[in-house]
Order: sequence, then structure tokens, then C-alpha cells
Amino acid sequence: MALPIDVPDNTPVIIGVGQYSERVGEPGYAALSYMDLGGRALAAAIADSGASGSVAGAIDTLAAIRAFEMSRPDRVPPFGAPNNVPRAIAKRVGANPTRAILTTTGGQTNQQLVGEFAATIAAGNSHCAVIVGAEAISTVLALSAKDEKPDWSEDIPGDFEDQGFGVEELLEPALFAHGASGAIPLYALAENARRAKLRLGLAEYRREIGKLFAPFTKVAAANPHSAAPVERSAEELATITDRNRIVAEPYPRMTVARDQVNQAAAIILASAGLARALGVPQDRWVHVHAVTAATERKLSERPDLAANPASIASVAAALARASKTIGEMRYLDFYSCFAIPVFNQCDHFGLAVDDPRGLTLTGGLPFFGGAGNNYSAHAIAEAVQRVRGDRGSFALVGANGGWMSKYASGIYSTTPADWAANDRFARLPKATDSVPLARGPVETATVETYTINRVPKGDEAIVIGRSDAGERVIANADLADAATAALFEGGEPFGARLTLAQDEGGRLAGRVD
Repeated sequence: MALPIDVPDNTPVIIGVGQYSERVGEPGYAALSYMDLGGRALAAAIADSGASGSVAGAIDTLAAIRAFEMSRPDRVPPFGAPNNVPRAIAKRVGANPTRAILTTTGGQTNQQLVGEFAATIAAGNSHCAVIVGAEAISTVLALSAKDEKPDWSEDIPGDFEDQGFGVEELLEPALFAHGASGAIPLYALAENARRAKLRLGLAEYRREIGKLFAPFTKVAAANPHSAAPVERSAEELATITDRNRIVAEPYPRMTVARDQVNQAAAIILASAGLARALGVPQDRWVHVHAVTAATERKLSERPDLAANPASIASVAAALARASKTIGEMRYLDFYSCFAIPVFNQCDHFGLAVDDPRGLTLTGGLPFFGGAGNNYSAHAIAEAVQRVRGDRGSFALVGANGGWMSKYASGIYSTTPADWAANDRFARLPKATDSVPLARGPVETATVETYTINRVPKGDEAIVIGRSDAGERVIANADLADAATAALFEGGEPFGARLTLAQDEGGRLAGRVD
């Protein structure tokens, strides 16, 4: 295919992508900080552009994705952190952007920012924007285990926009109070709701997760940036062992996002006019055909606890804006922190788990690694490289945040995209349908979904159900009661009625009638 020569100057294009990683104990391991990893990824992206001019000097906007240890008000990075994260990364490549940003929390953030920055470039309000993030959780754990505490703090001058944590829509006080205070049990609640709809037993459903993720491990095994580059069979992923223990029903440990990574990725967007001025070869340009962002209701409010209509709407809207179908996407990467975000896309679009295109470009979060809020920057980097090598093809990246709370989708190709109308980025309206949480005393509830969270302090069964009035009820199942424990441990409590009692702390506990 001939390279484009008549792309308008204000058309946004991706000119460079970069990734950097290291694994503890391997040759060349340097125990790099978040900022050093991010700086190396950005340097790799600059080199990837092939520019003859100074890309670093042209950067007018730089957004730093929040690392996990900076993603909640109650978290403090154990080795310290720069007072100005975006400018600390910019400093490492000699950049001095006019606009420096520390983003909100969420795995959809980098994908959404591609759309926001592309629209800003198309409007003529920016000419070169960077998205960069890094995680060093594996190094933090390794050094902490040896009682080593390097100083990763830095005093960096200059202003920056702190967009805040952005976790308000992730707060689920009732679920948190009953033990579902992290991603694993919250996703497990949704996963079991899907299992109930399919009428599958625990072992059978785990085999379905294994079938979904086995092809992911093959991709991860071939990816030099993977945190766990080992190919595994569906049976191995589904079989419960000491090493592959249940972390929360129905999840074996190997099938949940792996946060122990040292990974960084960066994306550089520029106007076509600047790309030409910088001498970026046109065979490096990748066009942004659509980006859409959507926000879901809180998990406890969703009418269908297994569903994630916002993610479906985001992907469908991106395809529509690009005037493409899912069948025309040659490359796919669906966010895979757990199985259900991928299953939801497969269920809606009729995709087989062994689709010959594959459903991941990196190897997925349980195997490539769950690089905090920055995973999808790696997926976008892989998509860019795929379409560059297969000119005229299209790639779709779906990025998920929170507890299937936010979603952003992007479509990429070397085929030019017309940004004259600047309508290729959109934020979709939030769904209005919701189920209210019961506010008064509730004596009985019918189980909709559950999980048993296997934690060191003891197993805890968490339930989402409905009151007789149809309101949502959050409770614990009393595993000290033999009949209740047998029902929940057997994996089939759906539709059971629980008699509820409130403890001194205000938590509801239920036993089967």
C-alpha cells in the first residue's frame, strides 16, 4: 500500500511507542524506580519514531499515569516519590512540556487520553503529546524483603495538573464493609453471576476460564516484556493446587491479574504537520480512527451483576465511528485483569475464546502482567507495531478501569483517518438503570451472586442479593453454620433465601432458611 502524502497538518498520528521492563534477578536487572522505568520507555518511544529532529524538544503535553502506590489517598509509596511525577519523567529525556499532568486512577485512562489528546491536536491546541506510565511493584517487594529502602523521592520544579485520584465512582462502602474491598472479590462476584446465568458448576466454569486464558499464555511466553513468560494449558490453569490455590471463588491464583511487575510504556502523538517537520518517516505514522469512553453504574447498583453494558457500548461506538465491524479488526486486545471483561466482549460480539486472531496482543494481565493503571499503554504499543507491519490492517484495544467501572476503546491503522470534523473521540452517556441499595432493616434476602474470599484471616463469603421489596442487599453468609457453609462451598447458593441478622458493626450475616 502506498504511504499517505496528503494528510492534513492537524491530523493526529501516533509517531512513537516504547516499552521497557526488567525482571528481578535476571541479567541486566537494575532495580529501577518508577521514574527511571518511565523515562526509559519514553526514550524508547522517541527512538521508535525515527525522527531526524528533536521529539523531546517538541513535546508540549505530558501525562503521567498514576502508579498503583500513588492511586489512593491512603497509600504512600514505600520508597518515596517525586513531588512532580510528570516532570520527573520528562526530565529524563530532556523534555520541558508546557502542560504536565498527573492523571486519575483507572486502567482505561491511557486509552481515553489517546482520544482526548488526538482531539486536542485536531483542534490545533497541541502539537505533540505523550502518555507514559510505569510500575515497579516487583522491585519494591524484592527490595523490601531484603530490608533495603532506596530513596526514590525527587524535588522537581515546575507546575503540573494533579487530576486527583478519581476513585469516587469506585467506592462501594457496603461491599467494602463486608470484605469485598479489592479487585479480586469484586470481580469474582460478577464472574459468579455470569456462571449462574450459564448454569455451570465451579469446576466446569474454571475450565472455561482455562480455555479462555491458555492462548493468552502462549502470547505471553513469546513477549520479551512479560512478567510470567510461561505457556500453560487450559487444564493447568483450571486445576487447583497448592501453587494455584483459590484466591476468591471461582478464581485460581494463576488466572487473576499479576501486579508484581516492573514495566513501563509510552505513547507519543503528534500533528501530521509536526511529524513532517520532525522528519518522522510516514511509515511510522499510525492513525487514530476512533476512541470512545464510557462509565458504568457501581457494581452494587447494576441490574445485571454479570453484565458490563458500558464496555459493550464503548466498543460498539468505536467501531461505528471508524465505520468498521468487529470482523474487520485483524488485531484485538481486550483488557483481561480477570476473565469476565473478556467473556463479556465474546458473549456480545460472538467471539470464540480460540478466535484465530487471538484476544490479546501482550499476553494479558495475568501472564504478561497487570502493569497497574498503565497496562493498556502496552496493548496500544503492541497494536501500533502490528498495524505498522501489516499496512492497512486495523487493531482494536479495549481498556477497563475499576470493577468494570470505566471503559475506553481505540481503533488504530496505518490507513489515514479524517479528523476534519473532530468527531472521532466521544464520551458516552452513563446508563440510568440501577437497583437501589436497601436502606432500612432487611430480614431476608435472595442470593443473586456471591464469592468466598480466601484470605489469611479466614474464609469469608460475600453475598449480593435482593430483598423481598427488590432492593439490593449486601451481606456475609455465615460459614460457621453447617447448612449455610455446605451450600456456599458447594458453589450453588443462587436463588437461596437467607435469614439476616446485623452484628454490632452494622454488617449483615445470613443463614439459609
